[in-house]
Amino acid sequence: MNQISEQLISELQKIEGKFHHALKQLVDIPSVISEQEDGFPFGKNIDLALKKTVEICEELGFRTYVDPKGYYGYAEIGDSEEMIGVLGHLDVVPAGKLEDWHTPPFDATIIEGKMYGRGTQDDKGPTLAALFATKALMNLDVSFNKRIRFIFGTDEETLWRCMNRYCELEEIPSMGFTPDSTFPLVYAEKGLLQFHLEGNNETNLRLQAGNAFNAVPDTARYAGEKLEELRSVLEELEFDYEVAEGSIVVLGKAVHAQVAEKGINAISRLLLGLKKIGVTSKTIEFINGLIKEDPFATSIFGNCEDEPSGKLKFNVGKIELTEEIERLSIDIRIPVTAAKQEIVNQVSQAAKEYGLTYKEFDYLKSIYLPKDSLLIKTLMNVYQEVTGDTVSEPISSGGATYARAMENFVAYGAIFPKQAKTEHQPNEHIELDKMFTAMLIYAKAIYELTR
Repeated sequence: MNQISEQLISELQKIEGKFHHALKQLVDIPSVISEQEDGFPFGKNIDLALKKTVEICEELGFRTYVDPKGYYGYAEIGDSEEMIGVLGHLDVVPAGKLEDWHTPPFDATIIEGKMYGRGTQDDKGPTLAALFATKALMNLDVSFNKRIRFIFGTDEETLWRCMNRYCELEEIPSMGFTPDSTFPLVYAEKGLLQFHLEGNNETNLRLQAGNAFNAVPDTARYAGEKLEELRSVLEELEFDYEVAEGSIVVLGKAVHAQVAEKGINAISRLLLGLKKIGVTSKTIEFINGLIKEDPFATSIFGNCEDEPSGKLKFNVGKIELTEEIERLSIDIRIPVTAAKQEIVNQVSQAAKEYGLTYKEFDYLKSIYLPKDSLLIKTLMNVYQEVTGDTVSEPISSGGATYARAMENFVAYGAIFPKQAKTEHQPNEHIELDKMFTAMLIYAKAIYELTR
């Protein structure tokens, strides 16, 4: 492979501008899930993103296919029987508060070597980087000893119905990776459990906050009768807030639920404040009694952690109090050696004491590949060759990537050690020079995996 490294770098430089243009086309499509639109399983914009991606692939010379129901698509090159897979997703989380963005979230903008926009890092940018990396190999007339199939999902941020349908209907690659995490690679991913805690609403309180299970909420609005009392308490607690249109908005810090400890949960802070001014409900009592601002929920689970994957993570992503019900939407990242049923039993029993019932929404089992497996050794060798980094080790993650969807897959980039993770946050962006390095890694990895 070393003999074509210089040629490969040169070829990637030639097509880098086309990569930037293609990525802008995708980022400019606000592919946030919308299940209320007839004819589209996850919304018209997600369908537009899928079709635009397939169009880009066809222009690059790939054979393509789109599921007739619009759940997924793929693009492939090569004719061999064995197939290597690259899994990426085209859906994105909502933008959140637009005033927190320096640039429009759905108008990709390059400033000082960085491209800003929702999806640049998660996961449109890395997916296209791997695609254009393969195009560079194609331009150099590299012969692929195995087929390469890029599989494009459309429901990764919610229920993975896209991957479930793909696995039911299509050929499964023998191995591969998803460019949807960090380098050098992720060999273990925690179990992902998402659920509601629900109870009858026996109060006059109405609340709605949070956008997604898997995002720490950065705002929570209260528009009740005790605004001045709440304001005083928030000052006392030193919680940030804003006053707006007859309401108080408690401010937090949005991060991905897998690193909940790095965020500030605005819902938890609002409920802590409400309790102190005498406003109560089942969900308020649950948060105040057991969670407070603890992203590990140690009052429920104790010190739940293991050596391969670290601590359990607990995130209250959404709250809803309507006339009929109270509902918390919670995301838990379970250590790879912990038993899911034990976790369910613990949280169910804890919730029951507050009049809340556990209702499971989604579960993805953990994955754990040995560090000496052929796939991991191959990908690690490529990473070390390109970067010269022989210190960084394969890591475990609380993230839930498509690596779980199929056997013998891992998450591989595109974020480098010590590089800022901006997924699910305002001003999400990629550093273009680092993404170029990722493209070189992907090109060499795909070359090696097809040998």
